[in-house]
Amino acid sequence: MLEMLQHWDAACFQFINGDLGNPVFDALLPWFREKWFWLPLYIFIATFSLLNFRARGWIILLGLVLAAGLADYTSSTLVKKNVQRLRPCNDVEMFDQLKLRVPCGGGYSFTSSHAANHFAAAVFLIGVFGGLARWLRPVALTWAGLIAFSQVYVGVHYPGDVLGGAALGTAIGWWMAMTWRRWLLH
Repeated sequence: MLEMLQHWDAACFQFINGDLGNPVFDALLPWFREKWFWLPLYIFIATFSLLNFRARGWIILLGLVLAAGLADYTSSTLVKKNVQRLRPCNDVEMFDQLKLRVPCGGGYSFTSSHAANHFAAAVFLIGVFGGLARWLRPVALTWAGLIAFSQVYVGVHYPGDVLGGAALGTAIGWWMAMTWRRWLLH
């Protein structure tokens, strides 16, 4: 069963990393991985929270930082160091078949911390603000999904890594949002 999942993961990786390759994705998707690219969005979220919720805005921002931080710690320190799955760009069996579009980096691959962090942030924001705007759910999940997808496209993660990171981040983001709503915002 595990061998079949790894085969599927490698085939999906090759499709996303290789077959979907095009100049538009080559130009855009490496940027989607960069935290500075999203700085205007982060500033907007902070400004929106502080202007509309005043003192509670600081509590919302603290929850957002804690959700992303907990997802990052769990992914990077607990999961990756125990699973120890090689990144496709560090896997000798995959190296000849991939198109590496950014530096490979070190460390292990499962779970994707980019996916975990951004899904935790997206789901936290949905849990806190989702009742205010119905459009937030698809926008936030698309944002996190684009970041996760870009990790596979550039060659540094398998699809299973980003799916695992998305699941981890979703669970942490939802738990943090429900905790914030229940104990700190009411």
